[in-house]
Amino acid sequence: MGSIKGLGLLLLLAGAFALGVWRGWVPMPAEWNPWAPLDVRASPNLLTRYKLSRLQDDPALCDQVLKTAGLRVSRQADTAADAACPLRNVLRVQGSEVALSSSFLASCPLAVAFALFERHSLQPAAQAVFGQAVSRVEHLGSFACRNVYNRADGRLSQHASANALDIAGFRLADGRSISVLKDWPGEGDSARFLRRVRDNACDDFNVVLSPDYNAAHRNHFHLDMGRWWVCR
Repeated sequence: MGSIKGLGLLLLLAGAFALGVWRGWVPMPAEWNPWAPLDVRASPNLLTRYKLSRLQDDPALCDQVLKTAGLRVSRQADTAADAACPLRNVLRVQGSEVALSSSFLASCPLAVAFALFERHSLQPAAQAVFGQAVSRVEHLGSFACRNVYNRADGRLSQHASANALDIAGFRLADGRSISVLKDWPGEGDSARFLRRVRDNACDDFNVVLSPDYNAAHRNHFHLDMGRWWVCR
């Protein structure tokens, strides 16, 4: 009986503490407050994935977070709900200090995850291996209204909701190009950089698929914000 009362008291105290944090009565650093908006400039932590998940259905919160992202974006109109691949709360990402091979459509979680990746994963990897920054990201696109692997049967790909991006390579500040297709199989700095980028990306995206996954990904990294977690 005493243990039940003790558990009840513990739950009551935990609930009171959570209410206090939510109401702002209990001081809490924003990065550790689950109800505070994500700040892309802050180092990712255990709450980052949860905060990313809140963005899909909250355009106002998305816009607030994007102010910390350093991305150039434009908001796109939602498509019809009965479209083959309806899009909502979608942005066109046009770049940042890092150039893109072309702009791409992205769900809000994907756009913010890309900003996190660029700041906390990609550039640190480039500095660690090459001592310089990445100046351009080469990608194969994001939105494609199709099933996984273009199969006639099966589930829609994350690309069908602009929730995935395929990255094919990078250009460094000195003009050097690094290709997933050409450099992944090697053993030099370019291969080491690509493996570090792949490993780091798993902290930012829910699904990361590299050439290690299968032959279909031999020329790119697939990055998406779907419901599953895979790092290959």
